[in-house]
Amino acid sequence: MSASPATASAPRAGRRESATTGAPLLLRTSLKHDGRLMAPWVLLVTVLSVSSVIAYPLVFPDQADRMGLQQAVEANPAIGLIFGPPTDLLTTDGFNAWRTLALGGFLAAMGAIFTVTRATRVQEDSGQAELLASGVLGRSSRLLTGVAMALIAGVVTGVVAASLTVLFGGTAEASWLLAGTWTVTGWVFAGIAAVAAQIGADARTSTALSISTLGTLFILRGFAYSVEAPEWTIWINPLGWMQEPQPAADNLWWPLALGVALTVVLLAVAFKLEGSRDFGQGLIKPGPGPDRGRARSPWGLAWRLSKGSAMTWTIAFVMLGFVFGYFATSIVDLIDPDSPMAAALAGGSGSADVLVASFLVMILSMIGIFAAIPSVQVMLRVRSEEMEDRVEPVMAGAVARPRYYGANVLLAFALPVLYMAVAGVIVAFLASRSDLGVEFGEVGFQAMTIVPAIWTLIAVSIFVVGARPKVAVAAWAGVVVTFVLTLLGPSFGLDDWVLGISPVWHVPDILLPDPDWTGLMWVSLFTLGFTAIGFAGFRRRDLAVE
Repeated sequence: MSASPATASAPRAGRRESATTGAPLLLRTSLKHDGRLMAPWVLLVTVLSVSSVIAYPLVFPDQADRMGLQQAVEANPAIGLIFGPPTDLLTTDGFNAWRTLALGGFLAAMGAIFTVTRATRVQEDSGQAELLASGVLGRSSRLLTGVAMALIAGVVTGVVAASLTVLFGGTAEASWLLAGTWTVTGWVFAGIAAVAAQIGADARTSTALSISTLGTLFILRGFAYSVEAPEWTIWINPLGWMQEPQPAADNLWWPLALGVALTVVLLAVAFKLEGSRDFGQGLIKPGPGPDRGRARSPWGLAWRLSKGSAMTWTIAFVMLGFVFGYFATSIVDLIDPDSPMAAALAGGSGSADVLVASFLVMILSMIGIFAAIPSVQVMLRVRSEEMEDRVEPVMAGAVARPRYYGANVLLAFALPVLYMAVAGVIVAFLASRSDLGVEFGEVGFQAMTIVPAIWTLIAVSIFVVGARPKVAVAAWAGVVVTFVLTLLGPSFGLDDWVLGISPVWHVPDILLPDPDWTGLMWVSLFTLGFTAIGFAGFRRRDLAVE
């Protein structure tokens, strides 16, 4: 974004500048230049909702199919962790509300976080903010602009998603209330991101604070609903407020007012903090660096850039281990072959041992999908470092391209081994101490057998960043598709060839006799292929090309 529009005119003599001088012009210019970056988040939420109202009558054409879905979802606590409690899966609007309320809000929140951070700390880190500040621009104008863009994006998301959902068959009141929860969720996290932008030492830290807050609140919300925790655990969580309107059921609008009020409070705090911090700095001061650089190899550089987030993610997987380990013990009451759980996991057939094994594989697979996320971030950081002109100086020395890329790939492959070991040990400990009839060692080994499947998801990002960096967002394709197929595929009765697109579907069940390792071997070949293409592409392509 050019600095010239904000600096083109000077104030007339005697006019007193305020903290928001120049904000309207900066907002118009920012929307013109960066508005397109908000479009993918609006599109994702809209497609999520519209696809639900289109697919529901096709996938579940009669009442028996819908009753089966309702029972399967109610019996599976892992699904409730992500989507929340199903209020009514017998209607199109009820299904849409269950499938999209939590995930749509999560996507809207992510879009708001990136919008605010990009307009505030990213500009400060790049030096763009200093150019803007050299003209006629108030101190708080950039923060006001970033927040305004996020608030506008929230409104656009709600209006577009609701309008198209109604157009394709959704009921008006339920659809607009559902869209309202996405709008307000985006607003709340715009406020959280605004506060984090004042606290973090740089853009990366500010983003990590915001996303960590979102992830923690999202998991706690799902956990509280899944274990039927006391009601106060819902009301202390802003994401719990957004679940309470219950579109297509009670249709309550008033909980949205709580989110609006919290947004106002957060923004007031953010603007107060913004006036008390130094330009380019955060309230959390970074420690001094070493007198001499310690990253003497590409591996050392890759680890140094990722060390902080790796430690944070390790703590997160300790929490995930306890959450999913608790779910593992909950299956004790659901292993009757005639129960809805049997329909969800084993097609309505199978012994108790088969159901226990299937359930453990499913929850460990969910942990595995989460374990791929930090590694995809590692590969996308390679692209961001490249676009910020930090890779070329490294290449100017004795470091060859394959060696530099290989260090980041090695780190990306190593991290899920650590995370699965941490979470797997906790799940294995809790499962072995329950009445599931499984041992600590075999559950732990089952967790590690998922690692090769995770590597395939990571290999997709290696391929994209190395060979097709212009579509870097496609690095998330493997994670997103696998998440959807793993969580919803069995309940939706999808064919095996569709489920087989997910690498984790091929993980052998070692808790049962004679596990089949063939599928995992084929998956590993795809990992090798994607990785090889990524290396070849990174070696031959130009660096830092948009």
